[in-house]
Amino acid sequence: MNFFKRMKTRYVLRRHALRHGHWQAATGKLWMLDGLSAVEKARLRKLSTLFLHQKNFVGIGLPVTQEMRVMIAAQACLPILNLDSDLLSEWTDIVIYPASFRVSRDEMDRDGVVHRHEHTLSGESWFKGPVVLSWDDIELDLHHLQNGHNVIIHEIAHKLDMLDGTSNGLPPLHESRSIPGWATVFSTAYQQLQKKMEQGQYTGIHPYAATSPAEFFAVSSEYFFCAPAVLHAFSAEVYENLQSFYRQHPLIRFHAHG
Repeated sequence: MNFFKRMKTRYVLRRHALRHGHWQAATGKLWMLDGLSAVEKARLRKLSTLFLHQKNFVGIGLPVTQEMRVMIAAQACLPILNLDSDLLSEWTDIVIYPASFRVSRDEMDRDGVVHRHEHTLSGESWFKGPVVLSWDDIELDLHHLQNGHNVIIHEIAHKLDMLDGTSNGLPPLHESRSIPGWATVFSTAYQQLQKKMEQGQYTGIHPYAATSPAEFFAVSSEYFFCAPAVLHAFSAEVYENLQSFYRQHPLIRFHAHG
């Protein structure tokens, strides 16, 4: 099976190779890739090529250019740079809106009464379904360096979290990692964030992280790749666990590049 997988990968990379101009034009804008070595950039390009071959991009009210596709692919593949490329293979569609979009949700209150609420979102992930993104928010992230926000990485983190069938802030861990250890670190940091917010204290972390354990993991992943110093200052333990999970060290990468 590994032999056939390798053969297929080689075929895709050869047949659907990204043009150098397209790659440079798209990734030259992605400051979160600063500090990657030449080897890492080459691997990211390969992963992005495979990603583009697997995914169907659907624009709602806007044309999706090749540069947009490559830009999304590079950011989506950054979290799996040192992981298995198949981790993002269980879904196909990427839906892109021009701007933030509204969705309706039925939500049950504590008394069991269902209410319909409307939410404005910049991104959304469905279990084994599409990733939905706002292009305005993608572009906005690129103009606010190291603010810790990246809607693509956020939704990819949700996809990784969902690999075991649930979205709870606990993605499938490597064999060397302890689930109780991970749970203790993340639940402690999550509760500390909620407590500090209730007390009106500055945390440096976007308050959306305090809405659920799943959102805490996704937001922490954004900061890990885009503002690692902020995440490390908030919780070195969360940073270290994400470092072990993603097998990357952006804090050193950013420091060396800066």
